Amino acid sequence: MPDASIVYLDHAATTPARPEAVAAMLPYLSQSYGNPSGAHAMARAARDAIDDARVVLADALGCRPGEIVFTSGGTEADNTAVFGRAGRGTVVCSAIEHHAVLEPVRHCAGRVVPVHPSGVIDLDALADALDEGVSLVSVMLANNEIGTIQPLDEVAEVVRARAPRAVLHTDAVQAFPWLDVASLAAPADLVSISAHKFGGLKGNGVLVVRDGVDLEPRQIGGGQERERRSGTQNVAGIVAMAEAAQLTVAERKQVVDAVTPRRDRLADGLLAVPGTVESGDRRIKVAGNCHVCFDGVESEALLFLLEEAGIMASAASSCASGAQDPSHVLAALGFPRSLAGGSLRLSLGPSTTDADVDRALDVLPGAVRRLRELGS
Repeated sequence: MPDASIVYLDHAATTPARPEAVAAMLPYLSQSYGNPSGAHAMARAARDAIDDARVVLADALGCRPGEIVFTSGGTEADNTAVFGRAGRGTVVCSAIEHHAVLEPVRHCAGRVVPVHPSGVIDLDALADALDEGVSLVSVMLANNEIGTIQPLDEVAEVVRARAPRAVLHTDAVQAFPWLDVASLAAPADLVSISAHKFGGLKGNGVLVVRDGVDLEPRQIGGGQERERRSGTQNVAGIVAMAEAAQLTVAERKQVVDAVTPRRDRLADGLLAVPGTVESGDRRIKVAGNCHVCFDGVESEALLFLLEEAGIMASAASSCASGAQDPSHVLAALGFPRSLAGGSLRLSLGPSTTDADVDRALDVLPGAVRRLRELGS
């Protein structure tokens, strides 16, 4: 059982595994534990479980079962998309992509497109960055740090018009708990998700590869996943991911309707603290994201005080937490370093309660005030 004294506001980093997902996976750890690449009965049972999960996930993502490629998570899915197309031309992404996209694009000497202060990609700049030599464009559906939703339909129109050889990839890792990815990511040729963001297990993900998309595999040698990603599949984790995805889709509207007013109350309460700035445009953010910056405060010190009070949060992407450099996302939005250094991401989830919001609003203003007094 979770500690009742803890207020967990870091769902964008990871979510608790859903009990239903854990229950679904257990037989594949202790009973049907065969290698799905084998030929005997236990192997066939494991392979059948993967096939069933593939159907469930295809329905959740709006694709064909054969277009599902199982990966070790969002980072591998993103890396596979970028590196899998890099040998065919120039790769392009937005300036606020997760590092799992941004770093491979930079590694491949690709192009990075700026965004507006609202957190939305600059479509004119995107058009200028594209030509017939571009092989991939990656624009995330929802940002992992500030929660901004991108207009993927409009992005796709620009890509089709200016870079006809390019495929469109979207990192939907943060979008899946909150948005109808099956519909909103329909224009994308490649789509990434990660199980632990919606009640599955860490170490499991999916890359949707639409039929006809030419993608160089990153892992070879076993032939699994139609030779698009070799390696023995994590059967139990895949089963858990499918169960969590099915429940997430079924409950998504109810969760969004419950979380949105809590997020708004939290954000509005924090904006009442002098010297607080909200990042991006809240009207186009996913429901669980509350991201603010406190002038004159260092994020690390603030997180320490919050943890002392039993509140778990983060300063930026969980992959970047602990880093001294301010967020590349806030830099892309034009935030000065002094303000970006006081960033705080409070990410809500299905289990977040009104009492959790009350607790955060009770603790945070005093913590900010204390740090400013110490700083002065």
